[in-house]
Amino acid sequence: MPLASQRLLGFAFANADLLIEMSPAGTIAFALGASQTLSGASEAKLVGRPWRDFIDQGDRPMVEALFDGLADGMRTGPVVVALMDAGDGIDRAAALSAFRLPHNNGAVSCTFSRCARPPQTAGRAGMHDRAGFEHIAATLFETAKTSGLQLEMTFVEMDGFAAAQQAMSPGEAEDALQRLGGLLRAQSHGGGAAADLGANRFALVRQQGGEDVAALAQRLLRLMALDARHRIKAGGGAVALTSDASATQVARAIRYSLEVFIRDGMAGGAPLSLGEAVSQSVRRTAAEIGALSDVVAERNFRLVFQPVVDLKQAGALHHHEVLVRFGDSGSPFPIIKMAEELDLIEPLDLAVVERTMGLLKADASLSLAVNISGRTVGSSVFIENVERMLAARPEIRGRLIFELTESAAIDDLPLADRHLQVLRRAGCQVCLDDFGAGAASLAYLQQLSLDVVKIDGSYIRELQHGGRESTFIRHLVRMCAELGVKTLAEMVETPQVEDAVRRAGVDFAQGWLYGPAVDKPGPPLTQKPTPPSRPAARRIGSVEGWG
Repeated sequence: MPLASQRLLGFAFANADLLIEMSPAGTIAFALGASQTLSGASEAKLVGRPWRDFIDQGDRPMVEALFDGLADGMRTGPVVVALMDAGDGIDRAAALSAFRLPHNNGAVSCTFSRCARPPQTAGRAGMHDRAGFEHIAATLFETAKTSGLQLEMTFVEMDGFAAAQQAMSPGEAEDALQRLGGLLRAQSHGGGAAADLGANRFALVRQQGGEDVAALAQRLLRLMALDARHRIKAGGGAVALTSDASATQVARAIRYSLEVFIRDGMAGGAPLSLGEAVSQSVRRTAAEIGALSDVVAERNFRLVFQPVVDLKQAGALHHHEVLVRFGDSGSPFPIIKMAEELDLIEPLDLAVVERTMGLLKADASLSLAVNISGRTVGSSVFIENVERMLAARPEIRGRLIFELTESAAIDDLPLADRHLQVLRRAGCQVCLDDFGAGAASLAYLQQLSLDVVKIDGSYIRELQHGGRESTFIRHLVRMCAELGVKTLAEMVETPQVEDAVRRAGVDFAQGWLYGPAVDKPGPPLTQKPTPPSRPAARRIGSVEGWG
């Protein structure tokens, strides 16, 4: 290696733990520094090895993209990379910066500084999904405010990319996605702030003042090196992450900007600034609050009912679950989620409970279960209102069940339990919905006094096949029985699943086998329907994906 290169590397070493030079052939030509600590091997043992053996497999596409995008005299990074396991069980990671020295025969010089291992992403090709990206963008906004970093949220549209993947073999399609994910991550802040938003749309957070977005999109397309016959068109836009707005307003503005981009692509036009996005999202939020308030005030929703059967009583009807629907919308989830975000879920829950009580009063044969949000159950005002309504309708005692959903986390479990005991003393039962779907489920079971636990459908669908789901449910049923708590299986769709949950000792069952959600409460089906061919219902909080 030329002396000049060594001197530059030595200069860089002052701010790094390890220096490595990668040859054009992809091998490590030179190593200096804390190699043993970072890699588990000495510098001498690193030399001659492929650099890919040094980097964790999930981060190799990003590092490869980082190197490919380097022109002579250009520097990039840092990005956080996970390093290969050296067999000693130690998780290793480093912040990698790379630069290509002029007249150094195409070699790439890298510095590695030890840091914490990056968290796993929930998306594809090492990229975040939308929810993860919203969180990291909002977090980086707060970081930029305090550190003075100039960051922007960049949108990239690869029109035709999904169609091109369909024309490829499965292996080629996956390689193309990994390549694009690596390129986007290599341009993102720290290498961990890129997202796959679906429908040919991607986003990343990167530092301002660099390459123009349109030029970046074209360079990404060029580096993808795809066949010209695919005719992919690349474009982009950006929103600067600078604003005097509150963190809550910024989070909503980021969500708003992503929604517009996901819906319209670059044809919708990105806001010129985060401040503009904040203003637009505030206007939209105000309109949503008004519309949702009208829905609650005018009771502009309808209720549908799905039967729940008693497996210990030959499948006889036990009660109906009450589900809320709005207008012609197939799934009420967006409105329910919006109500929680806008702090309007409590009046909506109260309105649904009030209407449910009216049905119970009008028909003495009914028993109904109504959903309440985890956010609502923490409200003393809600509990006082329900207690007052129950006192005015003594004839419904023993026929109303409250299903506590996990769509919003419960911040104060002891307070929630005190509120739930008020409802139980008033003659109502309490059911914990979707047990097993969230990390908080076990804590809820430990700290809340319950009557019924509803087992999440993801376990029920696989129960007939045995395995871990079967073991989980048997232990859960046994534990609940010892606590004096009944169990309810949702998404029971076939006689085989019904037989499996019955043999597991589950008390109640609900699902398409007994009937979908309908406008009027009725008996469970005696002639069993064929389950729908679409994916099984996904219950999110207080709603069902279909019913």
